Amino acid sequence: MVAVAEAQPTTKPGKAPPAPPPAPAVLPAVGDPLGITGTASWPKLDWLYDVPAPNDAAGKVVVHWFCAPKAQACPDDLARVVTLKENGRVYVIAYINGTKAQAQKLDPIRESEGVGRGTVAFGRGVAKLMKELGITGPASIVVDVDGKVQLVTSGAAPADLDARDARVNASIVAIKEYVATPDGPKVAKSGEKFPLSISLKLAGWLAYSTKTPMEMAVTVPPDIKCDATTLKGEQIKVADKQLTATVTCSGPPGIYEARAELRFGYDAPGGGTGIGAESAKWKFEIKN
Repeated sequence: MVAVAEAQPTTKPGKAPPAPPPAPAVLPAVGDPLGITGTASWPKLDWLYDVPAPNDAAGKVVVHWFCAPKAQACPDDLARVVTLKENGRVYVIAYINGTKAQAQKLDPIRESEGVGRGTVAFGRGVAKLMKELGITGPASIVVDVDGKVQLVTSGAAPADLDARDARVNASIVAIKEYVATPDGPKVAKSGEKFPLSISLKLAGWLAYSTKTPMEMAVTVPPDIKCDATTLKGEQIKVADKQLTATVTCSGPPGIYEARAELRFGYDAPGGGTGIGAESAKWKFEIKN
């Protein structure tokens, strides 16, 4: 009788097979989401300063800038990136394909000059990342305040760098801490009540302050009677990022104009604060 050897399992019973290697990093496309630390496929990196800080980057245009000491155009583009950083509305994350000493020479953050304005990666992790992304330098990924990629450039021609700078500056201009919208009827009926309101949407990186009083003051013609001409505290409704202040009015037939001033405070990540002031105007006609 001939014994038959049975095949042995390649892994021990009950032990999960090894995880597959991570997928290589790829350049994002315009419209893709991209966090300040890239994606899960980006390798671990070494930093001259702290790792990218969400609180510092909140409400800013993020520029991921890739360069290398051997790339001839990098020192020239460095001056441009430093200028972008100085705006105060830009957070620069630089990736230098070189040693720590080489990264310090191409550092757009400039130590204490750039506290809160970005950070710099260097070393083998950057070399691996740039190889997988297929870029040498200078190259940039511009990300708007909503975390979506606005532009990807991988050329060193002046036109490429001009396009990046223009996109960054346009995104800066478009940054809004809040957007306010007045609402009220164009025509109302005599003897019936109608609302006059302001709705305000706060930017996603901000929060309404509990330390700054909220108040809306309304000015109406003498013939118009409202349930209140001043709203404070809980009279102003806040749900997440949405604020709504409403008064209810009525009056005799005629053509009228009402005005309001809304004041409120908001808190930014990291402890920053701001004061919001918004005006509203309503024009309406009351008919029999």
